[in-house]
Amino acid sequence: MKRLILSFFLFIATVGLASAQGLFETAGKSPDNQSEKTVKLGGYVRGSAYGAGENYDFGTLFGETALQLNHKAKLLTMNTDLRFRSGNRFGGSFSEFEIKEAYAGISSKTVDVLLGEQIVSWGRTDGFNPTNNINPNNYFFLSGNPDDQKMSNFMLRSKVRITPMIEWEAIVIPIYRPSVYRYELFDLGASFVDPVLPEQKAGNGSLATRFNFELPGVGFSLSWFQGRDPFYGINLNSVDLSSGTPQVSYRPAFYRRTTFGLDFAVPLSSWIIRGEGAYNFTENEHARMYIPNCDLSYVMGVEYNFGSVTAILQYVGKHVLDFVDLNEPVLSDPMNQLALYQYANERVNYESFLINRKIFKQQFETNHALALTLSGDFVYSTLNAEMTGFYDFSTEEFLLRPKLVWNITDALALSAGYSYMKGPDKSMFSYAGPVLNGAFLEMKFSF
Repeated sequence: MKRLILSFFLFIATVGLASAQGLFETAGKSPDNQSEKTVKLGGYVRGSAYGAGENYDFGTLFGETALQLNHKAKLLTMNTDLRFRSGNRFGGSFSEFEIKEAYAGISSKTVDVLLGEQIVSWGRTDGFNPTNNINPNNYFFLSGNPDDQKMSNFMLRSKVRITPMIEWEAIVIPIYRPSVYRYELFDLGASFVDPVLPEQKAGNGSLATRFNFELPGVGFSLSWFQGRDPFYGINLNSVDLSSGTPQVSYRPAFYRRTTFGLDFAVPLSSWIIRGEGAYNFTENEHARMYIPNCDLSYVMGVEYNFGSVTAILQYVGKHVLDFVDLNEPVLSDPMNQLALYQYANERVNYESFLINRKIFKQQFETNHALALTLSGDFVYSTLNAEMTGFYDFSTEEFLLRPKLVWNITDALALSAGYSYMKGPDKSMFSYAGPVLNGAFLEMKFSF
């Protein structure tokens, strides 16, 4: 792994330096080889409220200022997006500073070499992207904009435009950064302790690469990722049976996986056909509860415009390889203390394996779901309306999310909506709904 990471670093650096040297040498010879010096400074100020849920009258209330600066001079480029916010979240106050992105590097017509905090989005389907494994997410950042949940990673990123239609991208992530979950807010009947992050060394980094093709009749890409998954499971930390009722605590646990991905988009007259699939390979999945089985995850979608309304319908599926049903323990002799003790331990392990399978959507060998998004601009594009619906046929969970955005002026926008998820008892949506359901309202001034 160290040799592989070192090779990536050396290759990317060599490509970037060679490209930069050649371009610097010709920068003064022709105006075509020079770009104008540009500085873009902007940002926004917003107030955001998210609440009226079952567990929290006010899930999140905050005010936020964002400063965004982009500077480009010939080959050199930099970009930064800084966020300052303060408010209340899940019953507690907070003030925080977030570096959404901050990176610098070399950018030319043929090569980009960028180093720093970056957000990378791979895939061509809408919302469900099996090939998008690069960045973590803060799933408990509640606002009217799902993009707020994206988190950056420190990475070395290189992109080579081989031809106008073909580009190759390579990414090295030296330090693992997991997604943010708040399982302690769910009614799981257990407590949670802080995670122990992997040691910061080369062997715990991640690598990713992608070849992207934008041909006249089709766009598609082939991708590969190897490293620790930002999306993780939970492992048993301790079990106390002294009180007669098991007292269980969990700890977030991280695992490695390798993903081979394919995505495509084909325009057909007024339709756009999109697809995305990934083969996820893991090791020791049967030995450890927090490691999912190898699986195939896939999305197929169609997009069509009905006048001013755009409809996107998607089938979301997953097939678990080497699937084995969990055996629910049975108490053989209720009067036998040893049998009771053994049953309690087996029950805790069974429930723990089952929770992880629900987290990874692997409680069934095959999973089927549909997602539909309708969106459109009205009243001379001053009003945008959107409705997203999702139903999982395998788990019988569903989600509805209507949203309205009123562009009062070019700079001022008011958005409002509601997010509602529900599922059968002991499903993940039944745990998450009381915490994450709620209405949202946001006023945003951009400059």
